[in-house]
Amino acid sequence: MHAIKDSVHDYIEVSGVVADLLDTPAMQRLRHVKQLSSVRLVYPSANHTRFEHSLGVYHLARRACRHLDIDGSRAEAVQAAALLHDVGHGPYGHQTEGIILRRLGRHHDEVHDLLGQGDLARVLESHGLDTGAIADLIDGQGKYGQLVSGELDVDRMDYLVRDAHHSGVPYGTIDQGRLLRALTFIDDDLALSEGNLATAESMLVARALMNATVYRHHVSRIAGSMLERVCERLLDETPVSVEEFARMSDDELLAALRRHDETSDVAARLATRDLYKRTVWAELDDVPDRVVDADHETRRELEAEIAEDAGVPAETVLLDVPGRPSMPESSTRVVVNGEVRRLHEESPLVQGLQAAQSVQWRLGVYTPEESVETVRDVALDVLDVPADGTRPSGSRSWPA
Repeated sequence: MHAIKDSVHDYIEVSGVVADLLDTPAMQRLRHVKQLSSVRLVYPSANHTRFEHSLGVYHLARRACRHLDIDGSRAEAVQAAALLHDVGHGPYGHQTEGIILRRLGRHHDEVHDLLGQGDLARVLESHGLDTGAIADLIDGQGKYGQLVSGELDVDRMDYLVRDAHHSGVPYGTIDQGRLLRALTFIDDDLALSEGNLATAESMLVARALMNATVYRHHVSRIAGSMLERVCERLLDETPVSVEEFARMSDDELLAALRRHDETSDVAARLATRDLYKRTVWAELDDVPDRVVDADHETRRELEAEIAEDAGVPAETVLLDVPGRPSMPESSTRVVVNGEVRRLHEESPLVQGLQAAQSVQWRLGVYTPEESVETVRDVALDVLDVPADGTRPSGSRSWPA
């Protein structure tokens, strides 16, 4: 057994299938995929990787298995799935996930093909583990898949604390030990045992604060929008295939963007943090439903219309429309007075957090600084957003 020093969990012990999986190229690639992608343009110390996060998720899964009396090959399978849960991520993680999903029809949790062949399959099979069963666990299927991908999964328990630690913010603090000790299965559903309503609330509070201050910071959203559009151009206008794209590391993607004339300008902007500016930043109630609910193709058509009417190049107008506010964790099962209940039904605090999500929601339109005023007036008209329902870039009356 080996011990690996970790910045969050101190020493993490690895042996058996996990030790062998760590040495595979697919896992080593995650050393070169940052956990928070463009967030590091806001928080400079947020340079941790999906490799160290994956180790942390394995560590918490190991502790959860011990608490829940999951042992033998079943525990090995859960722990292997926890380690491999992010192996399907593309470069820059979630910020290229939509591109890969639209073009390959595959979410990063859907790793049956990836685990079914090559070194990962060889290692899993050498330890008597079924690759399809591991892929199902990563996808959150079955009783034990809830530990890997679910409302109370160990993935969330690690990334909230790890992301806060490396960002330097105090908002992601949760009591991992209490959460793990509170886990229980009731009729094959993962829940928190009696007396842990506040434990469940604390995780949602941490997630809500991290969303507002870290994950959805407007600078990260601008950079992420620029990255997504330039990656689409890379796939549409250069010989780079989506299969090759999906297996790149962050550095390999940036190098590919720099290498091609069609994408080199935006690559240089991302590398030097010369980002577009907000020209529209609008609240949910001020944005028509047809825009909020527009699909990918419709959003691109709206961008093109704004650019044409404003007389600017099409690639310099970016429309960033988040999905409607949601909080899947609010349906977490908790035992209250001997009954299994949903968290949002028992907690006024959670109901308040759900309302806060709607208040914090913003639509963004981004463009180079020199086009801000020109694009703003046109965008308001095309999107049917009232002028008094938005603020230009730099307004101090809006969140940082």
